[in-house]
Amino acid sequence: MLFRDCILSDISGVTAIYAHYVLHSTASFEVEPPDGVEIAARWGRVVESGLPWIVAESEGEIAGYAYASPYRPRAAYRFTVEDSIYVHPAQVGKGLGAALLSRVIERCEGLGVRQMIAVIGGSENLASIRLHERFGFRHAGVLRSAGYKFGRWVDSVLMQRAIGPGDTRDPSAR
Repeated sequence: MLFRDCILSDISGVTAIYAHYVLHSTASFEVEPPDGVEIAARWGRVVESGLPWIVAESEGEIAGYAYASPYRPRAAYRFTVEDSIYVHPAQVGKGLGAALLSRVIERCEGLGVRQMIAVIGGSENLASIRLHERFGFRHAGVLRSAGYKFGRWVDSVLMQRAIGPGDTRDPSAR
């Protein structure tokens, strides 16, 4: 498995993986899969912000991807990011999500990020919850029935992890 930064030519593979989750799970609260143009725009915003978007490549195909994006646009949130991880259905259960998340965390630490938030679609999404727990994320709350998908109400599970020194000192202190 090759792990590397996502490039524009990877967008079709990324789009196909994401479409699967939009159509078949509550991991994403989108109900219609965005096209490649939209995914490319999202990728561009992440890259322009200086944050990591990493793909896993196997035999020339995108097997999964993960990225960190700004948590919120206001300046006070500038040291906080949200992680996203999606693995090709044929690669689930092989440790790929953990490998991707570890790389995103490491890259964010090098960028001075202090907090990482996971917004997990569905309280029943135990694989994602357990993955984040293994990496030191703690439950920060549940937004009950925050979304409506597949004819039912779905929770958003919020988890949080300190990165580097976290909130232990002023980030401007050297």
